[in-house]
Amino acid sequence: MENSEVANTSNYGGADSMNIIGVIDLLGGRAVHAQGGCRHGYRPVSTAARVPIDGDPVTLSRVYVDRLGIRELYLADLDAIAGGAEQDEATRAVAALGAPLWLDAGVTTPAQAQRARSRGASRVVVGLETLPSFVTLEEICAAGPGGDVVFSLDLRDGRPVTATLRERAAEALVRQAVDAGVAAVILLDLDRVGSATGLDWALLERVRAAIPDVTLLAGGGVRNDQDLRRLADTGCDGALVATALHNGNLPIPNV
Repeated sequence: MENSEVANTSNYGGADSMNIIGVIDLLGGRAVHAQGGCRHGYRPVSTAARVPIDGDPVTLSRVYVDRLGIRELYLADLDAIAGGAEQDEATRAVAALGAPLWLDAGVTTPAQAQRARSRGASRVVVGLETLPSFVTLEEICAAGPGGDVVFSLDLRDGRPVTATLRERAAEALVRQAVDAGVAAVILLDLDRVGSATGLDWALLERVRAAIPDVTLLAGGGVRNDQDLRRLADTGCDGALVATALHNGNLPIPNV
């Protein structure tokens, strides 16, 4: 695969080729348990790997890195994504732990992307949910150092969340994002987040076929090591995982 510096940096468990990225969903300064994309109902993470978290994003990050052996983190700033203020203090505290940080903070301009980098982001995530246009995505990619912009194809029930793009095929949208210059693509179905229902395998296969030479990650619904193995077989390079790490459904050699 191209962009191998993005993929295969957190090999984990039985799926040896998978890059597992531990997710922190941040809302009002607290690490919350995301379920089904209904953000108003999210509650603080209570425990992860049998360690009390009590909503503290730094504690959760340390559990991922120090206890579970996860080497990369993904922070979704849900306040910023919803158009509110960036959760700067918590983001910087997580970044200060030193693990490479993928930051999803509602980036819509090159200036916001640069600010994400200044706050410690190793990868700047631009989500379809907040993206004004693919022209903007191209501008964000062109203005950066290169190779650090990631496109998140945000879906609900397998369809793009943006009303004007709802009838567009996922494969066409990811191809457009790659043409704009992104280094990696995340396929994220919000309805499946925290659901333990598994992934949309047919869609993943179609997207992988559409972008065979670009790093592809999946998020929402990863349940266990079997899912990781199937993702690897599908050609995915990695997965965003939260719930299955919290509840121990993935085999964790360090616990």
